[in-house]
Amino acid sequence: MRSPRRDRDVGSRSVDRHIPFSRLHNFRDLGGYPTPDGLRVRPGRLYRADSLGKLIPGTPDWDRFLSLGIRTVIDLRHPREAETSGRVPSHPSFTYHNLSIEHRPYNQAAQTPDVDPGPYLAERYMEVAQDGTKEIHGALELMAEADAPLVFHCASGKDRTGQLAALVLSLLGIPDTTITEDFTLTELATSALLADWRARNDGRTPTWPAFGRAPASAMRLFLASMNARYGSTEAYVTQALGMDAKALSATLRTTLLEPPPTTTPNLTYRKATPDDASLLVRLRDTAALWQLARGITQWQPGEKDELHFRTRMQEGEVWLAYADETPAGAWELWWTDPAAWGPRPPDAGYIHRLMTTPHTSPPGTGRHLLAEAESRITATGRPYARLDCLASNPRLRAYYESAGYTVVGEQTAKDGGSGSPYAVTLLEKRLR
Repeated sequence: MRSPRRDRDVGSRSVDRHIPFSRLHNFRDLGGYPTPDGLRVRPGRLYRADSLGKLIPGTPDWDRFLSLGIRTVIDLRHPREAETSGRVPSHPSFTYHNLSIEHRPYNQAAQTPDVDPGPYLAERYMEVAQDGTKEIHGALELMAEADAPLVFHCASGKDRTGQLAALVLSLLGIPDTTITEDFTLTELATSALLADWRARNDGRTPTWPAFGRAPASAMRLFLASMNARYGSTEAYVTQALGMDAKALSATLRTTLLEPPPTTTPNLTYRKATPDDASLLVRLRDTAALWQLARGITQWQPGEKDELHFRTRMQEGEVWLAYADETPAGAWELWWTDPAAWGPRPPDAGYIHRLMTTPHTSPPGTGRHLLAEAESRITATGRPYARLDCLASNPRLRAYYESAGYTVVGEQTAKDGGSGSPYAVTLLEKRLR
């Protein structure tokens, strides 16, 4: 079993789409998202980002940015934002376009705690959709004309950037659940964006607790409002932007979509070490956002920190799966689980937090991870593999049943350490 090279850059890109920079916190590749007709967004062609004005020539960040081969930069901020906060440094390799799509500025940081971020942000996005038609038209035209990598950005890479990302992904045929998931990935950068805001504002904290957040409800409500007002994204493009939506969609699909790879790399596995704790947190939070975008409330981002994973390494085992040299998934293996199963003889291994990288892990990765965990249990001489899932998640229960697990009971008040007991379904598999 080959031990993959641990590469923080590769791992971060694979796990959650963020390309690591020192000063940029929300630079992401939109590549890899699948369409219902079997294609995927071409990696390395369309990027979204926070303010590129933070880039400084002569630094590793600048070199990394130039290495992406970007030929078009679209700055969605107000011209005064670009003047006061800085724009991307000029370079002969790309053209710069300032298209301010937001005409009614608003101060998120100053909102009061009672403001619900979902409806509030969705209303602001609808204002932008109605006010910024000329600039949105121009941005979509640039995307359709681009024959090389393009990046679009605003200040935090969340609101204006998220809205334009939603429009182009929708025109490519990406489902609303995936569009919502892409929007929520800003949550992985929220703490860094908040730290930047405090640094710019003498250490103060925004009065709005939701500042920098990207809740799934905001994008869901925005997409629903667009459909209610115009009928569809295509109808918005035709009616409000005055563009030929079918022709635009066809051009974007030709330029930005491709068939997925016909071959997939073999998976390799290794035990996680304490140095992997941050990667495991990132992987779990990304999986949680994937679930929430689809209405599954089994996991919440931020529930498990690095200490959790280091503790599990001390008391049991944590394993990482790699496709080539990039993370494809992980799981925990416990040798006792009294909270769910009560006192038991040492006859089983207990599989927890089985997770794969959304959209990027090879097909069937979850089953391969289960099989690898089961083989590890078998190697210790234990005859059973056991796991549990929320009783309110029949979809996950069906997945495990299809992998050979049998429901053997229910724990109605499992205490997972959060102080709020919950019901879980207990599943067991006899190992050969």
